[in-house]
Amino acid sequence: MSANTCQEPVDQPALLKLLSAVFYAGSSLLITVDAPRHMITTLVVLYAAKRSKTVQFQDFDRSILLKIFPLPLLYVGNHITGLASTKKLSLPMFTVLRKFTILMTMILEAYILKKTFPKRLIYSVVTMVLGALVAASSDLAFDLEAYTFILLNDAFTAANGVYTKKKLGIEGLGKYGVLFYNALIIVIPTILASAYTGDLHKAVTFEDWVEATFIICFLMSCFMGFVLMYSIVLCSYYNSALTTTVVGAIKNVAVAYIGIFVGGDYLFSWTNFLGLGICMSGGLVYSYLIFSSKPSTGNKEGAPELRIHIAEDSIKKSSYLNGQ
Repeated sequence: MSANTCQEPVDQPALLKLLSAVFYAGSSLLITVDAPRHMITTLVVLYAAKRSKTVQFQDFDRSILLKIFPLPLLYVGNHITGLASTKKLSLPMFTVLRKFTILMTMILEAYILKKTFPKRLIYSVVTMVLGALVAASSDLAFDLEAYTFILLNDAFTAANGVYTKKKLGIEGLGKYGVLFYNALIIVIPTILASAYTGDLHKAVTFEDWVEATFIICFLMSCFMGFVLMYSIVLCSYYNSALTTTVVGAIKNVAVAYIGIFVGGDYLFSWTNFLGLGICMSGGLVYSYLIFSSKPSTGNKEGAPELRIHIAEDSIKKSSYLNGQ
């Protein structure tokens, strides 16, 4: 695969970067994902849009599987480990261990996408993780199985975000192709998994399918599932995988703040409250550095790319001297 296939969009307008991040955070606040029906909704909406020529992406052929791989596997792994990890972890420990997704995303972007990061961004990310550690320091009930699943979930989430960013630059896919073909490949396994767990039978035998109010709410939920997945891809398209992950983390901290006043299930402690404040401050500093920085050619999210350009120029000069 050539170096240009994973190249990020050049000099995206700051307003689009910010709005795509806000769109993702808002959509995530409004919906809880239920994979099968949201995948089906994504397929229906995008297929109808493609048929009406509202959007464009490559028709299906054998090359699609290679282009989209390994996104479907990462999505399934993310979904399975996410469900397994939430059953045994308390909210504080779940919060702190999920923050390792940010570090993993940064490492994978550096390794897979060859990105570099200014020290200011690194410090803000470390601040978020330290804040999460402080928030959970008063709840240290160790559960090896739960910790293993949540760290695997972090790894799958980080890899899914980074590879989504990479696939967005492949010719023929784009935002809509990534969404459509990822859903197309995943939808059958997720339906089979729902049948195996008994969720599909519960849905089919649900008594309120004849109620108009329920049907309206159900369809709205399905559509919001598509909106959420689209917002994630859109945020990754205009920003980076790391920025998308940080936006999700800020949203989670905001939900924790809301839980202090609404819902009644938040157990207040000054240690947890202080940790949330540190975590939020790190996220806000990161957001300020990203969305207030002026774009420059060849420099994505403030990351210096001089080293890569020098390497490419050296290759060209070497090829010229060798008579190629």
